[in-house]
Amino acid sequence: MELQFVAKNNAKIPEVMQDYARKKIEKLVHHLPSITGGKVEVSQEGTKSPDQRFIVQVTLDSKGMLIRSQEKAEDIRTAIDRIVAVLTGRIERYKGRLYYRGRGVSSLRQGAAETQDNELPKKVVRSKQFVIKPMSLDEAINQMDLLGHDFFLFISAENDKVNLLYRRNDGNYGLIEPDMS
Repeated sequence: MELQFVAKNNAKIPEVMQDYARKKIEKLVHHLPSITGGKVEVSQEGTKSPDQRFIVQVTLDSKGMLIRSQEKAEDIRTAIDRIVAVLTGRIERYKGRLYYRGRGVSSLRQGAAETQDNELPKKVVRSKQFVIKPMSLDEAINQMDLLGHDFFLFISAENDKVNLLYRRNDGNYGLIEPDMS
């Protein structure tokens, strides 16, 4: 597996930490052999809270399927350990879904198997329908804030396409626009 290391915000990734991260992350190939590469981004923030000084984000590529996790910690080693634990869980859930889907196991038997592992199956518990109106980006931001949601679906008045506006962890906004090419 080929790993790319990127340092941001004046962070330095010592060679020892790169080797440590490579050794830990390469063990994930045992869980999902189709992982071909990945990217490890390390940034350092000047926060007052020392337990959130380093932010490590790992993105793995498994035949075009991206698996990503981000953790904050007081040092790079702790963040890497946390990320590997989270990614292992995500990979195992992903493999479980593929296993049940490929084996043709009924949803009742699948639910029973997951319940035995003390993990309830995820399901859609609510469905909503609403009228989507054309509006500007500023109107969509205001509407999202008024509703108290972290995301908002709307039709852009500029190009008549469906857009998704969402609130990022840093408090700013993100916009997802469809590319119909």
